[in-house]
Amino acid sequence: MLRSRQTGRDDRACDGARVDACRLWGGHAGQDASSSNELVGTWRMISATLEEDGRETRPYGLKPAGMLVFTPDFHFVEVLTNSETPHVASGRRGEGTDSENREAMTNGVGFFGAYSVRGDGTFSGNVVEGATFPNWVGSERTTHELLLEVRGSRLTETFTRPGGGVLRAAFVRVRAPANARNT
Repeated sequence: MLRSRQTGRDDRACDGARVDACRLWGGHAGQDASSSNELVGTWRMISATLEEDGRETRPYGLKPAGMLVFTPDFHFVEVLTNSETPHVASGRRGEGTDSENREAMTNGVGFFGAYSVRGDGTFSGNVVEGATFPNWVGSERTTHELLLEVRGSRLTETFTRPGGGVLRAAFVRVRAPANARNT
């Protein structure tokens, strides 16, 4: 267990992440995350646009496929893909042609890490611990670069990319099927 020297607060939300950055954001691991954290749950991407150099494109195509998951213990996983990315002819991961590999890399990204919320349950920042784009590993994102806004069952992500451009993605909250159950 990690405990902040400044606050004495339990900083388990920051395990595996850059703890000092997480503390700065005010990780709230000691509270009941399910009642105070508006992000907790699973979100499915329904659209994404990228504004760059005065143009707007759809980086994950017309039928994007993606999920964003926020756990009650302040971890997240995000995977964004273009559902129309062609299959690799060999059928074997890591054995595509240069062109196939470039297409796969361009049309999707996955990353995970730790996140934090403010006292009112709204997003305050994250730290990327692992990513399919290695340059993002170790990135600390505050609300200057990344905004996550929840309105009802919709989440909007606005990310100002380090190299330029603004990605806007819309998500809807995934509800468990009526027949789902814990085993």
